[in-house]
Amino acid sequence: MLTEVTEDIMPEYQGVIDHFKRKHIRITESRRAIVIYMIRAHHHPSAEQIYRDLNPQFPSLSLATIYNNLRMLVDEGFVSEIKVTNDNTTYFDFMGHDHVNVVCEVCGRISDLAIELPDIAQEASQQTGYRVTKSQFTIYGICEDCQRKNETEVY
Repeated sequence: MLTEVTEDIMPEYQGVIDHFKRKHIRITESRRAIVIYMIRAHHHPSAEQIYRDLNPQFPSLSLATIYNNLRMLVDEGFVSEIKVTNDNTTYFDFMGHDHVNVVCEVCGRISDLAIELPDIAQEASQQTGYRVTKSQFTIYGICEDCQRKNETEVY
């Protein structure tokens, strides 16, 4: 089930819930469902995709509620927004693990790159004096499928 808390997601889920409690953020049934969905999502869903996926289980859940909850999750640092070139849709990514998003500028496919980066956040803190609370990295390029497609197109 999309909105069931299982042992594999418990640490991330409990971290979000504990944060909500500390900040006195209401923990509604729809907010729980969206948090669990985002933790489970191994793709980068749009708000519309989340709405379509959760609607059968939560028919009273509105698209506006999903957008509002995603905005709050972004503001609280649990979810990041990903913009794709030539696409008005915003995609969302749960920030439960360190990774870099790689976005195809042609088809918009988003892939995760698990790689250890130099501690850029620490360097940023040392150079600027900021207390860094989160960092997000996105790389743009052209995926292999789009490269192949471009090679076979005749102009």
